[in-house]
Amino acid sequence: MTEPETFLIRAALPGDAEPLGLLDRATWSPLHAVVPAPSEPYPPFFDDRHRPADHLVAERAGTLLGYVRVGHPTPLAANAHVRQIQGLAVADGARGQGVGRALLRAALVKARADGATRITLRVLGHNVPARALYEAEGFAVEGVLPGEFLIDGAFVDDVQMGRSLD
Repeated sequence: MTEPETFLIRAALPGDAEPLGLLDRATWSPLHAVVPAPSEPYPPFFDDRHRPADHLVAERAGTLLGYVRVGHPTPLAANAHVRQIQGLAVADGARGQGVGRALLRAALVKARADGATRITLRVLGHNVPARALYEAEGFAVEGVLPGEFLIDGAFVDDVQMGRSLD
């Protein structure tokens, strides 16, 4: 039996913008997106609110396999101790190889290193695989907004999850 290929988790670089944009568009799905499918002209992947420093990427042999975006939920000083997962995507060909879990774990380490004591995220109620991953990594459901989004003609819950980083 052969060992699975390994990958590297690293901080995103400005030069990752184009491949991350391609990855983001390729992984778009109504399973996790509340916005319409992307169309041209595509906005830049990085912007004033989403800088390279807010992203970790998984890479194998120069190919980006996935990313996680970790940001502040608000600009308020009162919750500066909180970080939020604001995006997690894994290329179709890299799914089932532990990339998403490794990115999520790296995001927890990054959040702690940045001084956070708590981390949150929002996930669509029908995204069972993502919810299972988050629960396996210690996130708990902290709130549900029933029927918050209308996606493909069906109402979908907005599930808020979080965990301590202590």
